[in-house]
Amino acid sequence: MKNNKHNLFQSNRTQIQASLRQTHQRSRSQVNNSGFRKQALRFSPTAWAKLLYFRDKSDNEAGGFGVTEPDDLLFVKEFITVKQQVTAVSVKFDDQAIGNFFEDQVDLGRKPEQFARIWLHSHPSDCPEPSSIDEDTFERVFGNCQWAVMFIVAQDNETYAKMSFNVGPGGQILIPVEIDFSRDFEPTNHELWDTEYAANVKAIEWLTGRPEEKKTLTRNGLSDYALPYDFLEGFEMMEPAERQFVLDELADRPELWDEEGVMTI
Repeated sequence: MKNNKHNLFQSNRTQIQASLRQTHQRSRSQVNNSGFRKQALRFSPTAWAKLLYFRDKSDNEAGGFGVTEPDDLLFVKEFITVKQQVTAVSVKFDDQAIGNFFEDQVDLGRKPEQFARIWLHSHPSDCPEPSSIDEDTFERVFGNCQWAVMFIVAQDNETYAKMSFNVGPGGQILIPVEIDFSRDFEPTNHELWDTEYAANVKAIEWLTGRPEEKKTLTRNGLSDYALPYDFLEGFEMMEPAERQFVLDELADRPELWDEEGVMTI
């Protein structure tokens, strides 16, 4: 009787292992057949130049989507922005603008994996590492996609790129970033880019949500943290060290405190 149970256990374990191998092979096949020629995020020189141009337009963040070809989903041939509110620490896309962008891309015959899987944004500091809010946004917005990429470029051109898989066993990997000079690319068009920036990127004060009247943050201040616009909710989500950092920064902003020591936001 004991031998029969042992044989049954061995048989079940073998079946489970075989099933896991098949699942892994299917997920790898899905990825390999989805246009991933090379597991590196690659930019056309024009897309890269435009992204850096938007980054350097101000001391605020800027974000958008990477557009690719259907047979090469990690080659960003175009960087496109939508209407957004930005601060030195955050980017907030307009929901209706995202909907319009998606409709326009579909009208051009593109599939979602070509325009809605690569999230690009800048940090106006020398740190490309994602904040806890960046990570939460990536999981919340892109967590149901078969795959997605979060990319960040810092002020010194340091980069961060993470690819998330949600098929088969799933997982996340850091991938290298390259500029692919082997592809054809268009010349820069600063006049057109300036028009797009003015139309889509609106700077606001990070504590009040009002249009920005003057810059009060330095490039290396709070830019490592993408604070949400619901300040208290975001504050509760932070790690203790992040909370202390924000409190220390607030303490250095006397214009936010009244005569009785009460902070006014």
